[in-house]
Amino acid sequence: MAGNSQRRNRRTSNKKGMQVGSGGQRRRGLEGKGPTPPASARKGHVKNRIANAKAKQAANRRPAPRRGGAKGTSELVVGRNPVFEALRDGVPATTLYVQQFIDNDERVREALQLATDRGVNLMEAPRPELDRMTNGLNHQGLVLQVPPYEYAHPEDLAAAAFDDGEDPLIVALDGVTDPRNLGAVVRSVAAFGGHGVVVPERRAAGMTAGAWKTSAGTAARTPVARATNLTRALEAYQKAGMTVVGLAADGEMELQDLEALDGPVVIVVGSEGKGLSRLVGETCDVRVRIPMPGAAESLNAGVAAGVVLWEAARRRA
Repeated sequence: MAGNSQRRNRRTSNKKGMQVGSGGQRRRGLEGKGPTPPASARKGHVKNRIANAKAKQAANRRPAPRRGGAKGTSELVVGRNPVFEALRDGVPATTLYVQQFIDNDERVREALQLATDRGVNLMEAPRPELDRMTNGLNHQGLVLQVPPYEYAHPEDLAAAAFDDGEDPLIVALDGVTDPRNLGAVVRSVAAFGGHGVVVPERRAAGMTAGAWKTSAGTAARTPVARATNLTRALEAYQKAGMTVVGLAADGEMELQDLEALDGPVVIVVGSEGKGLSRLVGETCDVRVRIPMPGAAESLNAGVAAGVVLWEAARRRA
């Protein structure tokens, strides 16, 4: 009897007591936590570190310089000699189109070699396609595509000089329509330590392949800015403390007497035939003339700019 009682007590003592409920926590723990975030958003993941680094770099990156209006238009250089010379002289190019089954003469081989050395894309095209691209010009089986030129903003030229602790020396062209004259001015600006060239957006030469060739490679390091309104651009230079000097055959002062060349200055050169336009001439602080004891009545824009730039460089040396 006593043994039965002991067994019964052991069974009773082994019974579990009342259980406290989980309050639904277990069920909620089994529920999903939503979609897995991408690796770039997961803290500690390598892609998250890369994304954070890129964001930091973007925040610290200086704003890009302003651009003066739209880019220039793309251009095509056609013909075996022009294409070869453009590639040789460093004219920017994106694609060289070569006619299928072209006669492989020496000039073609040289152009292909130059394009390959410079990393220019080569593309073969049938003759009818090249005829369509060039509007029927005599392309001789070679067509070179020149990308649009990216013009600077006129204020960027002066700002870059001031940032370097230098007095700006800038040339502005008024009514100069020959790209070769623009290229010659760019070359002179580079040679005499100038800080850039400004051209109007309308009725003026732009940075074409011809201008690039005449610049003899200096266009790659000498900025050219395009002004929507040249008069307003000159007025902005004046407000920045620069003297605007116009070149004119009937100028009230001779070049050697101009003290302003020692400081921040903009030299304005007009066209060979018409000179400075009325509004631009009235905007200039002073108009100067280049003494010419010879028989010539005027100089073209490239030569005139070179003479004044040499005088400015001499005084600043």
